[in-house]
Amino acid sequence: MKMKKLISVGLVLACAVTLAACGSKKEGADDKGEDKKTLVMATNAEFPPYEFYEGDEIVGIDAEFAAAIAEKLGMELKIEDMAFDSIISAVQGGKADIGVAGLTVDEKRKKSVDFTDTYYTGRQVIIVTEDSTIAGPDDLEGKKIGVQQGTTGDQYTTDDYGDENIERFNKGMEAVMSLTQGKVDAVVIDDQPAKTFVSQNEGLKILETEYIEEDYAMAVKKGNEELVKKVNDAIKALKDDGTFDKIVAKYIK
Repeated sequence: MKMKKLISVGLVLACAVTLAACGSKKEGADDKGEDKKTLVMATNAEFPPYEFYEGDEIVGIDAEFAAAIAEKLGMELKIEDMAFDSIISAVQGGKADIGVAGLTVDEKRKKSVDFTDTYYTGRQVIIVTEDSTIAGPDDLEGKKIGVQQGTTGDQYTTDDYGDENIERFNKGMEAVMSLTQGKVDAVVIDDQPAKTFVSQNEGLKILETEYIEEDYAMAVKKGNEELVKKVNDAIKALKDDGTFDKIVAKYIK
């Protein structure tokens, strides 16, 4: 009789230890009852059409493309919105798996993080008022230039024209508003957000001569070669099958 009681208690304990197997699968688990891993993306959702808010949701080219990559990897995407100049440190510190925000590959950033293959080519352009005498990059000498802090536009203009001529803002739109108020003479920013900002504010134009051309890639913690390879494979597959072009066409007419 004692032996039967011991066996019965043992079975109860065994089921308690393996409760997940004895009960229903966890919320967010796949069809096999296994938890899907999360791919955390750090971004700055002030950069249309790459990442921006639509209601409470972050949408855009980067957001959709990262979600497609996560799906390819059998993962679920989680987007963390933060200041642009916090993205690299978030990836460095392991708070995010990837940094995606129209990030340009440059030597300074490569010292802190690794980059995936390029997935898009962007341009830095110059926004001025319609009555401005500024006609190209050469005319920016001695002018007050608005930029989004921590961007390559910030880096390039600081190197070219000196820190004293640069006015930094947390958001690109804040720089543009400063231009409309006459507080800066020009804004240097990526071309696609520039088009959005100009369309929303009368009296502004984008100069035909671009400031510089650059490649966008995703930042990954330095030394994480496995994740870089997986993301690169997903980027290639999604570009080859036309998924990336469809995403871009949705946001850039």
